[in-house]
Amino acid sequence: MKPTESEMEILQVLWKQGPSSVRTVFEQLDKKDVGYTTILKLMQIMHEKGMVDRDTSSKTHIYVALISKENTQNQFLDKMIDTVYNGSTARLVMQALGNERTSKKEIEEIKAFLKSLENN
Repeated sequence: MKPTESEMEILQVLWKQGPSSVRTVFEQLDKKDVGYTTILKLMQIMHEKGMVDRDTSSKTHIYVALISKENTQNQFLDKMIDTVYNGSTARLVMQALGNERTSKKEIEEIKAFLKSLENN
């Protein structure tokens, strides 16, 4: 199941906040061009698709993500590697590391990770 961009934004809030009301998700998104009812409708559609579950036992419905963050990230990453980098993970990593946003701390963490891969 591949979420749309809008669905991904909602999932990001649910993964970070945990079980949340539509109001909470709406406030976390802080989008000036999208109304509360649009977020509500998107979350209802996501419920129909099986992406989120909904607790209707109280007046305020609480939503929780049913798809995992890690699995979803892996799906998007695999698709991006295949389509943008022609299947080359090395090209993706080199381009990501070559941009100015990679900190020295992150580079050290990556080195440690690579070293652990070599030792396995």
